[in-house]
Amino acid sequence: MHILVTNDDGVYAPGLAALADSLRSLGDVTVIAPDRNWSISGHAKTFNRPLRAQSVDLLQGVPCWSLDGSPADCVAFAFLGFLKQDIDMVVSGINPYPNVGSDITYSGTDTAAFEGALFGRKALAFSLDSNGQHTTQDSYSTAAQIARLVAASTLSHDLPERVVLNINVPDRPFSELKGIEITRLGKRVYHDTLVERMDPYNKPYYWFGGDPPSGIPEEGTDIGALDSGKVSVCPLRLDMSAVDLHQNIQSWGIQLNGFQQD
Repeated sequence: MHILVTNDDGVYAPGLAALADSLRSLGDVTVIAPDRNWSISGHAKTFNRPLRAQSVDLLQGVPCWSLDGSPADCVAFAFLGFLKQDIDMVVSGINPYPNVGSDITYSGTDTAAFEGALFGRKALAFSLDSNGQHTTQDSYSTAAQIARLVAASTLSHDLPERVVLNINVPDRPFSELKGIEITRLGKRVYHDTLVERMDPYNKPYYWFGGDPPSGIPEEGTDIGALDSGKVSVCPLRLDMSAVDLHQNIQSWGIQLNGFQQD
């Protein structure tokens, strides 16, 4: 069994080391992670320049490389020939913030797992529902234990192709977890603002600012599970087609016949 581990926070992030260490009992682990933070990068891929990889000492006995590319680049890099050993599963994380609701469209943690699913492998993404204050590998121990538990179960069961499991873990001791819930995506609420400032030459520049996102803790959702102290396991399909709307949109009568070209 060979597991590829990556993240979006960079190769030296403590959550990455905690994740890789937790999975070593399940098989061979290889780490390829970005050489810097790629949080909120989405499913970025690099095609306009070469990529460079550098060997890194992360965990004894675990081959590790940093790549000057995105999280998705790290996964594609492994599958397209850099690693000679076949890969059975891709595991991304542990992110120091939750990835719930529509966060998944921004998340480099999740899109690294999506890339693994595109290569036909089982893929998991792990995040911790914290405020990002954890700076040591030990502070991710609860999420790391959940990662090993879910990964072991996933390896021993069938998972449809192009499906990713997005796992969010409450920030509390393992003994205080209230259980594991299979969920759907909840409704994320963003509080972004545009902050305008002036540089020394009296030219404006801008930051995206605002309060951290919140969410609606509805029953059955990932946000609701975390709110109740449960681990959220949310299956995601790469096929995001809204097939339930086909008949409705068909009734709009959009046709080429009679359309006047410019």
